[in-house]
Amino acid sequence: MLNLLNQHRTVRKYTDKTISSELLNQLLEAACRTSNTGNMQAYSIVVTTDETIKKELAPAHFNQPMITQAPVVLTFCADFNRVTQWCEQRQAEPGYDNFQSFISSAIDALLAAQTFCVAAESAGLGICYLGTTTYNAQEIINTLKLPKLVVPITTITVGYPDGNPEQTDRLPLKSVIHYETYSEFSSEVIDELYTEKENSDFYKQFIAENKKETLAQVFTDIRYTRKNNEFFSDKFLLALKEQGFLK
Repeated sequence: MLNLLNQHRTVRKYTDKTISSELLNQLLEAACRTSNTGNMQAYSIVVTTDETIKKELAPAHFNQPMITQAPVVLTFCADFNRVTQWCEQRQAEPGYDNFQSFISSAIDALLAAQTFCVAAESAGLGICYLGTTTYNAQEIINTLKLPKLVVPITTITVGYPDGNPEQTDRLPLKSVIHYETYSEFSSEVIDELYTEKENSDFYKQFIAENKKETLAQVFTDIRYTRKNNEFFSDKFLLALKEQGFLK
């Protein structure tokens, strides 16, 4: 299993081979066995295989081709709708229309998503995580007809890989691991941690193509700008309010 995890690749192209209903159900059952807050399983997974709905979802994900090309698209949602209905039908007063409940259910959804991904890769499938879900949450809510107290958190495309893509780079382990307490980074350590990434031919070309001086400038000025971050933050907060998680 450790070797499998260390071999993870992001798969953006899939063959036309379908995933059997039996295998997909087994993967979903594995995902739903994952850890969660208070054993409430405050999440939902919307399985999309219909071509029409995939095309409707595509604009919310900036028309990345994986959405329409993958045989299965999974939208993992924070969901306190079901739990709330259960409480109300059992003479219990629910108190889950708040930010704390959203956070716990979002964590549950992400845990289930990661478990699904590991299970899928162990079965020979490829997956791609899309970070665009919260950018355009309201559009996804509308397409998937998500009720109050249900918010999309992440999207996973899955299918049989068409080819064997290169692994993406990762920072050294000491970039993200802290023992006992958080260790602040000196400027020298920051230089050390990012040296290999910044000196790779791939990223040097990336910098040149974007007409920037450093890789960090590509991230701050082009890929993840303050303007866009604030715009999509406002959009997502509005979606949370409309769905009942924020007063």
